[in-house]
Amino acid sequence: MSDCLFCKIAAGEIPAKKIFEDDDVIAFHDIHPVAPVHFLVVPKVHVDSLAHATAEHQAVLGKMLLLTAKLAKEQGLDDGYRTIINTGHGGGQTFFHLHMHVIGGKPLTTNISDITTQ
Repeated sequence: MSDCLFCKIAAGEIPAKKIFEDDDVIAFHDIHPVAPVHFLVVPKVHVDSLAHATAEHQAVLGKMLLLTAKLAKEQGLDDGYRTIINTGHGGGQTFFHLHMHVIGGKPLTTNISDITTQ
């Protein structure tokens, strides 16, 4: 999509502080972190939200989850981390390209409403 921020980042049109990239997925640091470590894992294929994912996206969704554990370890999150996928307006999604937040590096509250994410 020509006006999608994450599609532009994936295409290299907008710079990002990348921590991983391959043909299917890109991961980069959030520009408004809510914790010492806060990065996004984003499929390069445009999918509006998790609610729009289909069986066609199964492989990339699995890849995102497995990659999250690897990248979290590389980012020093040995004590744990939180993953968040906001879905739709009611779920707090503000950028309508599926993405997963990975947050850690400090003790996190068990009340997830205390964390503001995009």
